[in-house]
Amino acid sequence: MYIIIVGAGDIGIPLIDIATQSGNEVVVIENDPKRADHAAGEYDCLILNDDATAHEALIDAGIGKADALISTTDRDATNIMVCLLAQEHDVPAIVSVVHDPEHMNVFRQIGVNTMENPQELIAEYLYRSVARPAIVDYMRIGEQAEVFEITVSENAPIAGKTIFEAADEGVLPDDVLIVAIEREGQDPPLTPQGDTKIHTGDLLTVYSGFGATPELTDVFGHQKDQTK
Repeated sequence: MYIIIVGAGDIGIPLIDIATQSGNEVVVIENDPKRADHAAGEYDCLILNDDATAHEALIDAGIGKADALISTTDRDATNIMVCLLAQEHDVPAIVSVVHDPEHMNVFRQIGVNTMENPQELIAEYLYRSVARPAIVDYMRIGEQAEVFEITVSENAPIAGKTIFEAADEGVLPDDVLIVAIEREGQDPPLTPQGDTKIHTGDLLTVYSGFGATPELTDVFGHQKDQTK
């Protein structure tokens, strides 16, 4: 893809790294000279020390042939302006960071895909790693539902049971689905069926309509994983 990244700060730099390593053609617009110089010294891509809210800067960046534009600056007003300009050039994929939740509706109204304040996301992950150590990774869906990864511990109520048995015996609650199983010696991960047996040591990807509550993590053998 041809990707324009606006901003080479705390969010933009790792994004540039990922995008360039994935083989994309990347152009970066950064108005701070020091940040622009740093990015130019680290990454094999075109770095423009310019103001992305200036139409000419986007033209220089090749906006007319861009497959995607991602705006990562620390100012929502700047991100909104950049996204509006990108829309004028019919960029297929436009994504922006949103720092103030009150601005989320503005981005939605103009039809931009968004990522909420990354600092808040990081804070939530850090808290979760302390309060809920059994959860390897998770993603919230809506207000309550979550998809998360969890390892089946020894003596877990679900260990040694098939998914059908766990459901019939009330071990696996309603609104909970096991959607993937990573098992040692099995590659790729298993797509579970009703007669699939859960083993100790399995890393499960679980969907829960009511979230990863302590009562649910108990099912997988993590009785000490209690919300503080």
